[in-house]
Amino acid sequence: MATVYLTRRASFSASHRLWSEALSERENWELYGKCANPNGHGHNYTLEVTLRGEPDPHTGMLMNLAELREIMHREIVDQVDHRHLNYDVPWLRESIPTTENLVIKFWERLEAALPPGLLYEVRLIETDNNSASYRGERHPLTHP
Repeated sequence: MATVYLTRRASFSASHRLWSEALSERENWELYGKCANPNGHGHNYTLEVTLRGEPDPHTGMLMNLAELREIMHREIVDQVDHRHLNYDVPWLRESIPTTENLVIKFWERLEAALPPGLLYEVRLIETDNNSASYRGERHPLTHP
């Protein structure tokens, strides 16, 4: 059989504040600039979830897209849409809601909800110029 990559896209709007408790106020402002605004700022995000596998010989599908849509909405979109990611989403409260951290958290939720081994990549587009992707890899920390 052939390996197929199937991608489903969803959109949501959310606000967040980039701020690290491990840094001083000055360091936060120098690092995050206007993204450290105490009231946060917002984005219209696009979430892309890619599955990998072999199509079922009886249905021709890797997964029913309606089922994938339902999982994406239940696990992520319905919980983050029109929310402040720092305060309104309990499973994000301990993370700095950068695009990089969000794709990892989104992966964790989707991996637990999908059949094992089916999830290939989670991509989050924050702006026309910024996006992050995650494929479940775990590497030792390279930052001090």
